[in-house]
Parts: sequence; structure tokens; C-alpha cells
Amino acid sequence: MYILEDKTYFWLLLLVPVLVLLFVGLSYWRYRAQRKYAQAAMLDRLIPDRSWFKPILKLVTVCVAVLFLVMGLVNLKAGDKLETVDREGVDIVFAVDISKSMLAEDIKPNRLEKSQQLVNQIINSLASDRIGLIAYAGSAVPQLPITTDYSSAKMFVQALNTDLVSSQGTAIGEAIQLADSYYAEDSKAAKVLVIISDGENHEGEAMNVAQEAADKGIRIITIGVGTTQGGTIPLKENGIVRSFKKDNDGQTVITKLNKETLVEIAKIGNGIYIDGTITANALDALKKELSGIDKVAFESQQYASFESQFQWFLGLGLLFLILDMVYLEKKTSWLKKLNLFNE
Repeated sequence: MYILEDKTYFWLLLLVPVLVLLFVGLSYWRYRAQRKYAQAAMLDRLIPDRSWFKPILKLVTVCVAVLFLVMGLVNLKAGDKLETVDREGVDIVFAVDISKSMLAEDIKPNRLEKSQQLVNQIINSLASDRIGLIAYAGSAVPQLPITTDYSSAKMFVQALNTDLVSSQGTAIGEAIQLADSYYAEDSKAAKVLVIISDGENHEGEAMNVAQEAADKGIRIITIGVGTTQGGTIPLKENGIVRSFKKDNDGQTVITKLNKETLVEIAKIGNGIYIDGTITANALDALKKELSGIDKVAFESQQYASFESQFQWFLGLGLLFLILDMVYLEKKTSWLKKLNLFNE
């Protein structure tokens, strides 16, 4: 059983065809240069120790050295030791608001990017909890089902943008209903829903839906991003602000944090409201809230204890490089004396 730690280093194997092309080009240039001064028969007399085999052998040696060195960088890991590990944690689903109001820059760099930073920092602080991701605006759309693959989760978080949902609004209720479908019915793990939003343009009966979710044992934590003073919604092209969003009367829209809605939803969902303005403070508040939730063993997996084998490949690579330096391009004297080819 083996794994390759970093396959990106395999791109370095492109050096092999480059070396071959350089060798062919250099050999052709050398052949042309020698033929300018003497015929082949004369060259055999002028350069009696010239070998056609040694340069090829040196090329093959260097290519093999490159192969081993690349394998060392890739770091092949092998192992056959299996052990059972009990994972304990909670099921956490993040519901991130991606409505146009999240482009407001009253919190730098803007509300949406701040939300992405918050989710990434929360994921970094988790150990064995399972996580899922939902994006919502006028409707809610699934992004990532419950998983322990934190790397994939952060990739999906970074991909969030306001164009994922065409309809505008803040359908918190629909996001809560979608989150309910994420949790496995037979799972004994605690269920937590983290809603990150400015709470503005609230649509639907989120309070009733939040109550239904709470009755099913889902704890709802809300994180508010934005300020009560609010800010404009810039409309950008190629990163440059061209204008600001306006209402039907042509007035510039000022979007403000609707803290009251988020506080009420968290209260109904037996959770807390967290101010997301300062990432570190929001992270501490969430970690404190999660620490009070009982964690149960929800998964048992087999893990292999892998050991790195890179040192063997690096050693062989260095050995072949040393051999290349030892090889001379002329004929080996003791092999020449054997006269194996009756020359």
C-alpha cells in the first residue's frame, strides 16, 4: 500500500525530453564541426579514443538520476500497518449568504470575502468534525455535502460568488430546510447550522422553519457580517467600480446589517448570534459555543501508517549523478584492450 504525497513534482520529468533534445542538437553540431576539419577515417586517427557509446550512456545516467530525484520530491509513502481510529465530533453545515448586498464594502474587503475568511478560519480550527456547505440568495443551492475533506471544503468556499444564484433576496428559511436534508437520519452526531449573512432583504418564514429545525435537534448559530450604518453596493467590471446599485427610483441603495433577524433566528434555534466584524473574536465565540456541545463517535475508519521513502530515491539520484561525473566520453582503456569487437 502506498501513496504519492505531492504529484505536482512529476512536471519536472519534462526535463528528460529537454535533455534528450539538447543532446541530439549538441551531437549534431559536434558532428558537423568535426566533418569540417577531417573525414571520418581521419578522425579515427586523430581521435582514436572517441566513443559513440559513452555520451549516450552519460545521457541515460542523467535521465535516470532526474527520475529518481523527482520521485524523491514526490515523496512516495509506503505502509501496511492498519489501525482503527474513532472520530468524534459534530456535523456542521455552513450556509453562506451570496446575495448582491454581500458585495458591500462596509466590512473590508467586502461582506462576501469576509464570510469566506470566517468559514476558512473556522475550518482550520476544526479537528474531526464533519462539514457541509450551502450557498443562498433568493434560493438555496447545495455546494458540498457532509464530509471530512477540509481541503475540498475550502476550495468550494473560495469559489462562492454572487452569480451562483440568479434570484436575489435572502432566503434564510430555504437554506435552513436544505441544511436539514444534509444530516443523516441515523447519525447520532450533534447537528449544527452556521448561517453567515447580513440578514437584509429577508424573505420567507424563516422563524417558523428555524423552530421546526430546532425541534429536530438542529442548533442554529448566526454570524452577522456588515454594519448597521451600512454601505453602497459597488458594481465592478474587471475589478474597477463602474457604478453603484440603484433602486427603482434611481437612488443609490444603502444596504445595512439586519442584526435583529439573525439574533431572533439564533434564539429560536437554541444557538447564539456572533458579530463577524473581527475574525478572531468571531472564531473564539464560535469555538466556545461548539465546546459546549457533546461530541459523539460518529465514524470509525481504517488508517494506514505510512512512512516516507524519499531518502532511497534521493540517494539513488545522487549516486547516478556521481556516476555521470565519473564517466568519461572517451573509450575505457581496459575494455579497449579486450578488443571484444576485433577492431
